[in-house]
Amino acid sequence: MIKLHELKVYKGSRKTRKVVGRGLGSGHGTYSGRGAKGQNARKSGGVRPGFEGGRQPMIRQAPKLRGFKSPHKKSITVLTSSLNKFANDEKVTNESLFEKGIIKVLAPVKIVLKGELKKKLEVMVAVSAGAKAAIEKAGGKITKRS
Repeated sequence: MIKLHELKVYKGSRKTRKVVGRGLGSGHGTYSGRGAKGQNARKSGGVRPGFEGGRQPMIRQAPKLRGFKSPHKKSITVLTSSLNKFANDEKVTNESLFEKGIIKVLAPVKIVLKGELKKKLEVMVAVSAGAKAAIEKAGGKITKRS
């Protein structure tokens, strides 16, 4: 195993910085490797990043993804008829819906009225007005999640 004190720098792996503007004898005097006159010879010379000689830059030519994408998850709608998979007096939560296979991913859920509910359940997820009436008609109740 190599040890920290045995590490060494290999020849050619480190480059020395080019020292410019230190007289004619250095080989990089007078113009300091910038050539003669012109935009690139100046102190802050050169074109700005992204400038392509006056033509329309590639970044402006590329198609953009327009519109708006919401960062919030969309809620999954669950039908009241699918709640018949539960036993009587069972609690309906996001996790229990996932375990029963009614929803495929854990995400916000809203129960909507479609079909008949035959079970008495304690629902702890968001419900529509029609679904609330159907759950209460079956003898169930809607409670807030704690």
